[in-house]
Amino acid sequence: MTDEDRLYRDADLARFYDIDNGWADDLSYCRGLAEGCASLLDLGCGTGLFGATMAATMPRVVGVDPAQAMLDIAAARPGGDKARWVTADARSVRLGETFDLIVMTGHAFQVFLIRADRLAVLKTIAVHLSPQGRFIFDSRNPELEEWREWTPALSERQFTHPQLGEMFAWNDVSHDPSTGIVTYQTHYRHLVDDRTDSASSHLAFASRAEIEELAGEAGLSVERWLGDWKGAVWAEDAPEIIPIGRLAV
Repeated sequence: MTDEDRLYRDADLARFYDIDNGWADDLSYCRGLAEGCASLLDLGCGTGLFGATMAATMPRVVGVDPAQAMLDIAAARPGGDKARWVTADARSVRLGETFDLIVMTGHAFQVFLIRADRLAVLKTIAVHLSPQGRFIFDSRNPELEEWREWTPALSERQFTHPQLGEMFAWNDVSHDPSTGIVTYQTHYRHLVDDRTDSASSHLAFASRAEIEELAGEAGLSVERWLGDWKGAVWAEDAPEIIPIGRLAV
């Protein structure tokens, strides 16, 4: 397993995910959007916090993620037994069913590094969206170059892991100007024995114009653009690009 796979696929590193990525504004907003829905598809569901929570009251919840280590955590969490967890790639998964709401949070859209892959994911959304269903996902605004802040000095943090004890964590980053792709590195040092686990992942920063074009090509229509997960209307200096929409008529 390479470092690029480990952050999500390594069972040891997967245990850190919820500490760094707990319930936040994105999941609260999506929970509000889910009111009245009977079915949910969570693409790139990770450890399944949102899906397991929604499965308590929603009849049909499916979470899709390529990382089995993440889905093992999802299935074991409270409510996880009420959802269905599918190990698959969002670009190619075909479940043969449709959903009232499809979400992709946690900037999962950014792991798709080329235009063809981003289009494939949006086509997956279109295939699984019910006629009156809605979709929502997020991507960081490339104009803000947020990745410049992902440095060790600005990301250092210490926390207590329930099983592993005291941990010290930090991030680092590099940027390829020729492709625009950012390599994001995560490091966890176990203070009990000074051992460090590291992983890296690649992220792309698509523009709003590209996302809108790809959505149309995939058969989707964006009804609203948000600039953050608190519900602000999108502006050029917004931190997020968050489309909400339906199938194109």
